[in-house]
Amino acid sequence: MTSPQTSRDERTIVIVGGGFAGTTLAQRLERQLPENWRVVLLSQESYTTFNPMLAEVVGASVFPEHVIAPLRQMIRNTRFIMAAVRDVDFRRRLVIGDTLSGPREIHYDHLVFAFGTRANLAVVPGMADHALPLKLVGDAMHIRNRVLQQVARIELEADPLVRRRLGNFVVVGGGFFGVEVAGELADFLCGAKRYYPRVLASELQVTLLQDADRLLPELPECLGRAAEKSLSGRGIRVRLGVRAARVQAEGVTLADGEFIASATVVCTIGTRPHPVVERLAVPTDRGRIQTESDMAVCGLDGIWAIGDCALVKNALTDQFSPPTAQFAVAQAQQLAANLLARIAGRPTRAFAYRSRGMMATTGHMKGVAQIFGLRLAGFPAWLLWRAYYLLRMPTLGRKLRIWVEWTWGMFFAADITHLRFTRTGDQDADSPVPPLRAPAPR
Repeated sequence: MTSPQTSRDERTIVIVGGGFAGTTLAQRLERQLPENWRVVLLSQESYTTFNPMLAEVVGASVFPEHVIAPLRQMIRNTRFIMAAVRDVDFRRRLVIGDTLSGPREIHYDHLVFAFGTRANLAVVPGMADHALPLKLVGDAMHIRNRVLQQVARIELEADPLVRRRLGNFVVVGGGFFGVEVAGELADFLCGAKRYYPRVLASELQVTLLQDADRLLPELPECLGRAAEKSLSGRGIRVRLGVRAARVQAEGVTLADGEFIASATVVCTIGTRPHPVVERLAVPTDRGRIQTESDMAVCGLDGIWAIGDCALVKNALTDQFSPPTAQFAVAQAQQLAANLLARIAGRPTRAFAYRSRGMMATTGHMKGVAQIFGLRLAGFPAWLLWRAYYLLRMPTLGRKLRIWVEWTWGMFFAADITHLRFTRTGDQDADSPVPPLRAPAPR
C-alpha cells in the first residue's frame, strides 16, 4: 500500500466527494489557504453530475455529456485522485482508498465528507426488481432507451391490452424529480410519436403517483397546483393521495388495491446512506452524519461533513438543511470560511443560510419557481431554471455548447436515437428483446 509523497511540513485538507459540495469547497479553499496547506479531492468518478438536469437527459432535451462536468476542469490547484474510499483510520489520520493503481493511504489534517446518497429501492416491495431509479446519468439514459424500446414494441403488438400496458409510463413520486421526469417524458413521447406511425397518441400515457394531496410539497401550495395544472394540461394523469404498495413486472398495485398496468415504472423516491457512512464509525441520524452547528462531525476531531450525507442544522430557521444543490453549495462556502478560521486559530461560525428559492420544470418551456419571495409559473420560471444551471456550469466553452443545444431544442424535435454502448466483441452475442409473454402454442 503506497502513499502520495508530501513534504514534512505540508498540511492537507482531504475532501471525499466530487459533487456540488465537494467541488465548491475545493474551489474556495484552493484560492485562500496558506502556502503550506493543500487540498486533495477524492472521488470515485472523474466528473460531477448536475442531478437536477437528469430529467432533461431522459427527455433528450440535452445530451448526457451536458449534465456532467470533469472535475479537473473545475479545480486548479487542488490535487484530484480518482479513488473509492475503503476506510478511514481516525487515529492515524489516514484515508484508505482504492485507486486505479491500487490501494493508497492519504494523510489528512482535516477530512471533509461531502458525498451524496444512494437510491433506496427497498421503500416499496418489488421496486428493486421492477422499477427504474433516477440518480445517475446511466439511469437517465437507461430510462430513455426503455421508453423508445417500449414504443417500438407497441408497433409490433396486436393485443390492445398489452399495447396499453406498454404505453403507460408510471412515475412514482411527486417531488422535484418526479414532476420534472413526468413532464419531460410527456414531451418526449409527444415529439417521438410522429416517427412511429403504427402507434396511436391515445396509446401513450404518463401517470404520476404522489402520496400527498399536492405536488411539490417543498414549494407554496399555489405553485404545486400550478405544476399539477401544467402537467394535466399536457395529458399527464396526475394521481394525488395515492401510495404505491407494490411494483410488479405488469404494473403497480396501490395501497387501496387498485392496479395500474404498466411495463415501465420510474422511481424518484427513497434514499439510503452512502456505503462509506455505513462502514465508518461516525455518528448518524436518519442515515446522515450528525454534525455540530459549524458542520464539524460530532465527537471527531478534524472531521467535517456537508452536502446530502450530512445532517446540518440551519441556525437561521432551526431546521435541518434539505439535501439540495443550493444548500450543498452554501454549506461548502461556510465550511471553507470555518476551516480557514480553524487554521488561523479563530472561532468558527454556525451554518446559517436563507434559501433563495426553489424551482422545477414541468416540461418544455414550462416550470414553477419561487425566488426571493417572487412566485413564477410557465415560461419565465422555466427560463430562470435554465439560466441558473447554465451559470453553474464550469468553463465558457461548456456554457456555450449547452446554450446552443438548449436554443436548438426550443425549435426542433428531440433526438430519438436508441443509444446502446455495444462493443465489437459483444455484437454477435446480442439477442432480441425477450417477449412480454410466451408465444401461443401451435
